[in-house]
Amino acid sequence: MKTAVARLPAALLAATAAMLVAVPATSSAHSAEHAPTGTEARPGSTATPIFEHELPNLPGKSLLAVEVVYPAGGASPSHRHPASSFIYAYVVSGAIVSAVDDQRPRVYRAGESFYEAPGAHHRISRNASRTRPAKLLAVFVKDSGKAQLVLPDSR
Repeated sequence: MKTAVARLPAALLAATAAMLVAVPATSSAHSAEHAPTGTEARPGSTATPIFEHELPNLPGKSLLAVEVVYPAGGASPSHRHPASSFIYAYVVSGAIVSAVDDQRPRVYRAGESFYEAPGAHHRISRNASRTRPAKLLAVFVKDSGKAQLVLPDSR
């Protein structure tokens, strides 16, 4: 059975592999004693763009790599990305719980990956651990020049 990763273009996988070499290891100031309890708000994630380049064979599209770090117990609010963006996510370290659209929540560990189709609803995105940080590399194929890539759910 082919996975979603096996169907991605070879160029995207090669670019992702090259960028992984450049992603530094994360250290965490969080420890088990600082992990949130059920009554505290979860800490958020931190997203840092690390690479962007226009795709010469896809006019108007760019490749953007973003390092997303989740502290222990950290989570991102549910959200969508623009209908013009495709996202490939690779777990660099730790473990991430993710659920897109009507998928059941799944734990992705270091070395595993998933994708978000254009316009998909990313309902759950959180660190699976309350004691260790987690990091993923999100690679966007997006419209060139478009700034807002995360569209938070209305509250």
